[in-house]
Amino acid sequence: MLDALWERFDSIVVLDTETTGFRPREDEIIELGFVVLTPAAEREEDYLIRLSPGRRLPPRITELTGITEPMLVSGVEKETAGRALAEALSSERPLLAAYNAQFDLSFLYFFLARLGLADCLRKTRFLDVMSVYRDRRDYPHRLENAVDAYGACGVNSHRACDDARAALEVLKAMERERPDVAEYVNLFGYNPKYGPPRPAIRSVRYEPQPYERRKLLYE
Repeated sequence: MLDALWERFDSIVVLDTETTGFRPREDEIIELGFVVLTPAAEREEDYLIRLSPGRRLPPRITELTGITEPMLVSGVEKETAGRALAEALSSERPLLAAYNAQFDLSFLYFFLARLGLADCLRKTRFLDVMSVYRDRRDYPHRLENAVDAYGACGVNSHRACDDARAALEVLKAMERERPDVAEYVNLFGYNPKYGPPRPAIRSVRYEPQPYERRKLLYE
């Protein structure tokens, strides 16, 4: 499973975040969930993360995720979650994958930078599972659509570890369908109507990916 990726990487981390909003510079990660795979083993880690002093959790986020402020009070400090992720990415050739990875990576950079841990992203390569899916299926392209399209195990629950597991199962299903997922490493598609995303990830190449599929993103 994921054979083409194992030829290039010695660990794969499939990740999802839940946040207080949509602005990576200003909003905070409130849940960090990821599945860590090596050729020999697999494990899940999930962290509810305490809010910064004085910050409140918007009601719309509770409605979406089911996460409440009392749950976060019982969560871990930011440094605990950040160091756990840095450890997961500490292999020689790590790959970090996520569904709509641009969103999660934008938040991760600022989250880790504030903790002095952003160096763990320097050697990491990135895979956007949604970019692969958009080359395979018509709109809409939400994670729940991908789960349904492939009959994948898992559910898009808007909880971080559930969504990370669902993204992994979709990725496995897409590799079984066509073994070219390694071609999308550090290659993200974007809707040409809105232009390349900002902030850009320096190591990632961005290419327009319209809904009308005329060629594969990497061609």
